[in-house]
Amino acid sequence: MGDYSKALEFYEKSHKIRENALPSNHPDLAISYNNIGAVYYHMGDYSKALEFYEKSHKIYEKALPSNHPNLAISYNNIGQVYNNMGDYSKALEFYEKSLKIREQALPSNHPDLATSYNNIGGVYNNIGDYSKALEFYEKSLKIRENALPPNRPDLASSYNDIGQVYNNMGDYSKALEFYEKSHKIREKALPPNHPELAISYNNIGGVYNDMGDYSKALEFYEKALKIKEKALPPYHP
Repeated sequence: MGDYSKALEFYEKSHKIRENALPSNHPDLAISYNNIGAVYYHMGDYSKALEFYEKSHKIYEKALPSNHPNLAISYNNIGQVYNNMGDYSKALEFYEKSLKIREQALPSNHPDLATSYNNIGGVYNNIGDYSKALEFYEKSLKIRENALPPNRPDLASSYNDIGQVYNNMGDYSKALEFYEKSHKIREKALPPNHPELAISYNNIGGVYNDMGDYSKALEFYEKALKIKEKALPPYHP
């Protein structure tokens, strides 16, 4: 729901119980660290997120076989933080470790594989390799369209990401088409003040801005800002 301080409060209550009741290398503790890391990630506190994701990963490395899907999740989460911090070579390194496990452990149409392809596509998009980005995003979308119901937020993310590549390539009508597909799903699936809706409005505003339609751009940027002011802590990037 995007209420991160509440989420943190409950995750920490849970973690306190687990710390007292379980040995220090128990996988349930890794779940706790991972969940707390995820909240910090969504709040934009990437150093905190990394700290908790790495605590989680340390436990998984000791407790699980080297090809366990939970290790793939761990590598993926750490890659995500590096990606958001702009360390793209590190991000790619962790995303590829994650993908390697998933390709071995999961069926070829598993949604987690779609997540891996999507994240690797994101790094290529960030470093300006748009054809590579599109290649990985489309692999991801193919799996999601087959595996998920049509109103799932993950599909919205796929459409959004493909829209972003087209926007970066200057193909604004294509960008708008995919951003609007994404927004349609998010409007149905999420509460009206969810941060992902703000991302949608912001991206659509960006296309109108690039097309020189500034009044339209302003309209969508202001919708995005309104949600962000309600949903995010005041220091969020």
